Amino acid sequence: MLAVASQPVAFIQRAARQEIGGLALYSEQVRAHYADPRNVGSVANPSGKALVKSTLDSDTVLISLRIEDNIVQEVKFKCMGCAVAIACSSMATEMVLGKPVDQAYAITEQAVAEALGGIPEYKMRCSNLAPAAIRDAIDDWRKRAAQPRPGDKLTL
Repeated sequence: MLAVASQPVAFIQRAARQEIGGLALYSEQVRAHYADPRNVGSVANPSGKALVKSTLDSDTVLISLRIEDNIVQEVKFKCMGCAVAIACSSMATEMVLGKPVDQAYAITEQAVAEALGGIPEYKMRCSNLAPAAIRDAIDDWRKRAAQPRPGDKLTL
């Protein structure tokens, strides 16, 4: 089961990886989104969902979302990973909530990193998974929406 675990602030600061003059620090935004992640959990009866796992380490993100009238009405995540993976997932869900599907689909890893005040380059490849998971969840919604539902009339 994927989970988000709370960690003491001292751990958050020790776990930092943004190198500045030999001192590793997370930005205030990364610390805030890790210590108090937004939109954690699963959407009940999601319109789409997707699981993305890093190819470099064990970081894993599950995104579920509810789309109505082509707007992301609800989005939640579950993450098993480092502080940066949790912070990226939290920020990405905040960035797409209430947005039209096409805007949500266009979210980039770079935009999430910038919104967090920057993350180390190597974390871009292993921990910034939420944008890909959001795109995959939207693709899942599109596939589901294209399939006939029970009771739908089929026309030839």
